[in-house]
Amino acid sequence: MPSGKSSYLIDEILDHIYGGGDFARPATLYCALFTVTPTAAGGGTEATGGSYARVAITNNNTNFPAAAGGVKRNGTAITFPAATADWGDIVAAAFFDASSGGNMISFGAFSVTRTVRNGDTFEIPINGATITEA
Repeated sequence: MPSGKSSYLIDEILDHIYGGGDFARPATLYCALFTVTPTAAGGGTEATGGSYARVAITNNNTNFPAAAGGVKRNGTAITFPAATADWGDIVAAAFFDASSGGNMISFGAFSVTRTVRNGDTFEIPINGATITEA
């Protein structure tokens, strides 16, 4: 999944490096799925209903191994609960610092849309979330 940093994260990094407050990485990240892709400013349409919930991921080097060549990937699968109603066409994902609301950290569109229907499961496989720095 191609990726981008949120405006929130960009500002936090700039302040951290250039005389602002220190940025403390979140201990837990929460992966969200979207039916409309967000932008760096936020927005998009997060999936809802039918047992949908963001997936909590401990922010460590097992779940996110060391970056190489400006690329960071997930080291474990990110598995969502089985849908108990249709979630719709899933086109993107994002990482947040909270289980609801919160600050978006990064986002990206999937190369293939996946329709999640009642009874389906959705998983981002190992190395399926590719976070890049240009």
